[in-house]
Formats: sequence, structure tokens, C-alpha cells
Amino acid sequence: MISTTTLQTGTGPEAPIPAEQDWLEHLSTPNEGATSSNTETEQHPLGIRPAGNALTSQQNAQDGMGFFGQLPDALLLLLLEYLDQSALTNLGSTCRGLYAFSAFDQLWRDIAINNMSEHFSWRGSWRASVMRLPTPGPAKVDCRYLFSDALHRPFLCSQVSLSPYVSVIPKHNEIPRLKDLSPAEFNDAWVDRPFILTEPVKSWQVYNEWNQEKLLAKHGDTVFRAEAVDWPFQKYMAYMNNTCDESPLYLFDRAFVEKMNLDVGAQGAYALPQAFQEDLFTLLGDQRPDHRWLIIGPERSGSTFHKDPNATSAWNAVIRGSKYWIMFPNSVLPPGVYMSEDGSEVTSPLSIPEWLLSFHAEARSTPGCLEGICQEGEVLHVPSGWWHLVVNLDPAIAITQNFVPRAHLGAAVRFLKHKANQVSGFRDTITDPYALFMDRLRQAHPDMAAAFEESASKKRKWEEVVHDPAEENVKGGGFSFGFGSDIEEEEES
Repeated sequence: MISTTTLQTGTGPEAPIPAEQDWLEHLSTPNEGATSSNTETEQHPLGIRPAGNALTSQQNAQDGMGFFGQLPDALLLLLLEYLDQSALTNLGSTCRGLYAFSAFDQLWRDIAINNMSEHFSWRGSWRASVMRLPTPGPAKVDCRYLFSDALHRPFLCSQVSLSPYVSVIPKHNEIPRLKDLSPAEFNDAWVDRPFILTEPVKSWQVYNEWNQEKLLAKHGDTVFRAEAVDWPFQKYMAYMNNTCDESPLYLFDRAFVEKMNLDVGAQGAYALPQAFQEDLFTLLGDQRPDHRWLIIGPERSGSTFHKDPNATSAWNAVIRGSKYWIMFPNSVLPPGVYMSEDGSEVTSPLSIPEWLLSFHAEARSTPGCLEGICQEGEVLHVPSGWWHLVVNLDPAIAITQNFVPRAHLGAAVRFLKHKANQVSGFRDTITDPYALFMDRLRQAHPDMAAAFEESASKKRKWEEVVHDPAEENVKGGGFSFGFGSDIEEEEES
């Protein structure tokens, strides 16, 4: 840990901490020409500017940072991740430049999440929440001569308007919109195609009853999962309605039906859209992997490019708000996304705004790209294997569910068998999901199981003819929710 001068900022873990200490007074902006209040979205609250501006400036705050000023900004931030609250605060008291780095809110987000307690309360920023400051913003320190992309770019991304990226969708890129589909119509023509259904949700009980106020009144104390934290709904709503995070925390809870005591079915809180009634994973009963989630988040929250787990398909129903989707078929790797050979590792820009700024124009002109806005009361279909990025255009509430239609049985079974190390969502007690599912399939649909096994056997015999068996190698790897694989898309009849 880096040693810093000790400054006392409280008398105990729960002691109130002043908005800023007296040592900041000499750092504030007294001189003529200093940065004004943040009236323009591109103006960083501390006046920090992109690194390129240093080329035309005769002053540079990094020059006064000693050894720290010689480090690349990204490396400096990486080192600061090892500091605790006290050390980070003390280091920030030494000079303007280190104050700016020490006030970087992502550092405080990590501190908050790693030390989360029931007494945590949201105060508009992670730093203000951890230090229990009365206002979310940093002190008025003049950092106009600090030039750092590492500090400026996240702020810029948090201010990016979504409108230019989600409007004027090219006609050939538009996701088809349909009033509704029968199961037969879905299986015959749409099982492999994204589309938006405009009607099913509007008859649901949750569509007519759910909003922020009613959910708060009934489930304010119910604890939901929001990425790395478990918060009562009222705490998450305080965060959701007052955050400037570049990538806001997304409430994504897999046990919401049980927690909210919901009845799922035709006369219940919500029902499966008729197009998606067939789901072969229901053969697993209560041993099936995680398959349904409540999703709530503010404007700009969402998910970067991923595929749904276990080669499943999915539907996503918007109860409140609206969502922008951009999608690519399995055969097209989205611009800005990089995948390991076995599909277990996916690398892409860390935030949705960063991807939009850097790759959206290229993506929109890439063959196979589909885009659309799923409005309140509508349902979007994600076929098995499709890449998708989704972002909330305003505060949104949605329900999503994964399923395995008959047409994608082969993809799901091959994933369970050949990508065992990437299978997710099953309980730890289930050590062989493939064997479990095939056993259930043989019991319920013996003809379907036999057809799949016969096809797999023919494929193995052909591979033995054209390949050296010694070269055969089924690759695996670690798996995190949302990252799929390139399992062949051929399907069994």
C-alpha cells in the first residue's frame, strides 16, 4: 500500500464526514479565467480535458504530481485500486492532479461494493455515499490543466446522448414488428429470426399494475440482486433515480417470482406469449437452469454484446419504458467485439456509450445487422446464438425468459455436451446437465431423442473418416452469464 500523510476524516466507521476538508480551500478556483460551472455537458466538473489538449498547453498538472505524474493514467488508476478509503482520501490531499485521480468515482464504486453493508445509503455518487458527504459532486478544484483520457472519457461517455444512435434506423436494418404469432407460425417461419410482438404484454396484470410507485409500496423492503449488490428495492430506486454512472447498476434478479409471490399463468401476473409456449427445458422441472429474470434500470443502463446462455432463445417483455436493441446472427461477430477461439472469453468496450461512440456507425453498415426499439407493452424475440446489445432509453421495467424450442434442440444439447465448462445456471448438485437432460428427453420424447442421437452418431462416423482421431480436441473454458459459443447451427429434425 502507498504511504500517505494521515488526515483524520472522522472518529469512527459511522462518524459523519464533512463535505470537504479545509485542506481543499487552497486548491479551489480563485483566479481569473478559471473553469466556470458545469453548464455544458462536455465540461468535466473538475475541468479535466482530453490528453490531446496537452500539446497546446504550457501548463500540465501532471508535472506537479511527482512520481505519479510519470505513470500512464491507466496504470495510475490501477495502482489506486489497491488503496482503501483512508489512503485514497489522504493521497488526494496532496495536489490538484492526485485529487482528481483520487476522486474518480469508479474507484469509490469498487470500495463501496467490496465493503457493502446494510447501512449504506445512496447520495448521488459512490464517493459521496462512501464518505457520507451531503452533495454528490467533488470539491471545486481547478483541474483545467490536467489532461487525461482515462478520467475524461468516462465522463464524456456518461453524457452521450442516445438519440443519434437509436434514431433513423435504415429500413433494411429494422427488426420486423408483428401483432402476434401462433406457435405454428413461430416454428414455421420465425424461430430463427428476431422480431417484436406489439400486443401480448398489454393483457398482463403486471402491465396494468406495475410502476415505480406501486412496486415501492409493495416491495420496497424486498431484496433484489443488482449485479454485484443485493439491495432492498427502495435502496435500488434511490440509486436508479439519481445516478450519473457511465454504466449504471442493472437490477437483474432470477428469483423475482418467488420473492414477489407471483402467480405465472393465464390468470396470473403474467403469461408466456403464445408464440413461445414450447420450451423443452421444462422437462427438467425444478432442476432446470436459471431461466427468468426481472430487469429494472435507469436510462442508459443495459447489457453490452452477448449471447444468451446454454444456446437458449429468449423473449424480453417491456412493462415500462423502452429499449433499443442492435443484433447480429451467430455468424457475424459485431464490430468492436473479440472472442476467444472456444467462445468462452468475450472482450468488448467496457460501456455501452463507449461502444456507440467507437463502433455504432460501422455496425449499422455491417451485413446482418438488425436494430429496433421495443416499446412499453411489447416483446422482443432473441433467437438462439444471436449477438445482442440492449440499452434502456428511459427508466425501464422488463421481464425476460429463456427457452428451448424444438428447432433449437440440437444447439442446446450440443452446448450441454461439448461446452460443459461454459454451461451456466444449474445448481452445483447437478454435475452432468447433458446426461440429465437427455434422460428426461428420452422419457418424454423418445422419438426426438433417438433422432438426435442417430444424427450425432452419423456425424461422428463421418468425422472418423475425414479426421485423424488423435487430433480431436473439444475445447472448454470458464463461462460467465451472457457469453455464448459458436456451436454449429445445424439442427436435428
